[in-house]
Amino acid sequence: MRLKLLLGGLALALAYVSPALADDIKIGFITKFPVPFFATMEDAAKEYAKKNPGVEIIFGQGTSATDIEGQIALIESMVTKGVKGIAITPVDPTVAPALDKAVAAGVKVVLMDNNIPDWKNATSLATTNNYNAGKIIGGYLKTVLKAGDTMGILEGVPGVPALDDRVKGMMDGLDGLDVKIVGKGATNCTEELGISVAEDLITKNPEIKSIFAACGPPAAGAAQAIKNAKIDKDKIVLAGFDFCCGEKEALEAGIEDATVAQFPAKMAELGVDALVKAIKGEKVESLIDSGAALVTKDNMANF
Repeated sequence: MRLKLLLGGLALALAYVSPALADDIKIGFITKFPVPFFATMEDAAKEYAKKNPGVEIIFGQGTSATDIEGQIALIESMVTKGVKGIAITPVDPTVAPALDKAVAAGVKVVLMDNNIPDWKNATSLATTNNYNAGKIIGGYLKTVLKAGDTMGILEGVPGVPALDDRVKGMMDGLDGLDVKIVGKGATNCTEELGISVAEDLITKNPEIKSIFAACGPPAAGAAQAIKNAKIDKDKIVLAGFDFCCGEKEALEAGIEDATVAQFPAKMAELGVDALVKAIKGEKVESLIDSGAALVTKDNMANF
């Protein structure tokens, strides 16, 4: 009888312990490279973990916007460490095979910021609708440019869908306004290449009327190039994307005219929450839009 009581008590104790153990979830959180945008995402993920004690997050980050091998190594390492899910801002579609191996091992994957075209194994995508956000800045440019004006484009990393969508959206946002594109160049989303490509555009087209940068750091670089060339800030329109990495200062100085703000904290929170829900077997949306907004000097204090 005493043995039965002991066993019954042990079973009852385990019944109380088991739900807590079942709720413990270890996930990986991988971002592209060290810039404030991704630091904000990490901070939001850490805050999520604080509010949800059963969630443990392992963090990893690449070294640059083209660090494909570094990101693959992080994916493989996190699978080895036993994560149940990975939330990732994929640096390039070529990381898909590493993610396929993770999924085959039972790991859920939520993409953030960028999609991987035609990749079917993602549970969800939490992102800015980059095409629609590009249309926002294109719509702004339509109000300040006129037919026949010239433009240079500072691309991000050509071939990365989210960055390409920003350029396409911007062009479509011009909505038929006949703006002449006089040049474009890849910047890998760095300020240094932003300066270099912008200087090249300005040198070849001294009367250039506008520059669009698809990422924050090259927008700041273009602002520096405009300043270095001693171009009157009222003679050229500079538009960016991200509202980060020196754009605030460029807007305050009146060199950059407008940019698009994303909401990286919201993106990370929504992405991690979707991942946790999926691991628990709950239904999540396949596409989660974290939003975007136009930023100018007049309203920048709100962002």
